[in-house]
Amino acid sequence: FLWYNAAKMIDTSLGQFPGPVQVWEQTTNLAAEHQQERQRKQDFIARQEARNAQILAANPQAHVEIRPYTGKPTFLDQIGTSLFTVLSGFFLASLIAIPLGILIGLNESAYAAVNPLIQLFKPVSPLAWLPLVTMVVSAVYVSQDPTFSKSFLISMFTVLLCCLWPTVINTAVGVANVSKDLLNVSQVLRLGALSHVFKIIVPASLPLMFTGLRLSLGIAWMVLIAAEMLAQSPGLGKFVWDEFQNGSSNSLGRIMVAVLAIGLIGFLLDRAMLLLQQKVSWDKHAVLR
Repeated sequence: FLWYNAAKMIDTSLGQFPGPVQVWEQTTNLAAEHQQERQRKQDFIARQEARNAQILAANPQAHVEIRPYTGKPTFLDQIGTSLFTVLSGFFLASLIAIPLGILIGLNESAYAAVNPLIQLFKPVSPLAWLPLVTMVVSAVYVSQDPTFSKSFLISMFTVLLCCLWPTVINTAVGVANVSKDLLNVSQVLRLGALSHVFKIIVPASLPLMFTGLRLSLGIAWMVLIAAEMLAQSPGLGKFVWDEFQNGSSNSLGRIMVAVLAIGLIGFLLDRAMLLLQQKVSWDKHAVLR
């Protein structure tokens, strides 16, 4: 109700601010466009298969192929692209951040050496990282038949550089504050270094470690949208920017659909991390929010 009434009072250069009705209308339009694009893809492949069948019927030795469909990605396609990119960057960041956090949490000298670097790079904006990442990827990743597109790598590494730090910091704090009683148990059992880490340190520090992972995933999602918008990489960020530049009467409604989708996906990603924490946590009765 508040949204409906507030929207009627806001006029922009692209028209009236979209209310719930306009947003729902554009949601259904985007879903219909996705179905139409999928049908065009199926028809394109079917025509090629029919043509190839005719060629092979005339000459069984002929070489035939199915050319890839190059139609415009739909809104749902771009959601999938953004999810793949953010999860790739987050996964790589976690592979770096968790071992690093454990190392500096266990070793005060390592913490003293690494902490200034963490505090130096932690506040750096993705807007600053993006040009550097773009230049490095463009210079290093040169291939005639690349496995990954440069736009994907640029967005992924920007996400990685920006979402590392919460996991590193929270993991280190969790490791450094493991109960003395648990450390004494490890000494009594005479656990080796690896057993000490995996049987005592990691389980005891899981709550703070997952707090860092949840923060990192939220940051990764925010950074990705900005990176896609600025780098014009395929994904939700580019969709929002293209609609803004388009300036049609439907653009504001479509941008609002994207904003709500971004928020909903961010919420679902956080809930997914919370469920994962509940599955792997040793304390099944802990209150998690």
